[in-house]
Amino acid sequence: MNNSDIDETDEAVTAELARLRDSIDNIDAAVVHMLAERFKCTQQVGHLKARHHLPPADPGREASQIARLRQLAENAKLDPAFAEKLLNFIIAEVIRHHETIAAGEQ
Repeated sequence: MNNSDIDETDEAVTAELARLRDSIDNIDAAVVHMLAERFKCTQQVGHLKARHHLPPADPGREASQIARLRQLAENAKLDPAFAEKLLNFIIAEVIRHHETIAAGEQ
């Protein structure tokens, strides 16, 4: 292998790395936008719950969502435990928002 072969390989690796990173950046942007949309919906749920004096948390709904997401993750070849951790993090934030909304509407 001569130096020009190494340079071509380095350029090809650098180009492929840049392409993959661009894809990752686009996916990250989509995830952020999807989370923003999800939180817009959960804010509406929080206001509805507060108006009707419903509790901020709904353990039954949360359990079914976790089971559903774990199945989706398995089907997508994503670690279900990771998906559950992510959803639990999101649920905790949603409940915090609902508690804040309920406190503001009392």
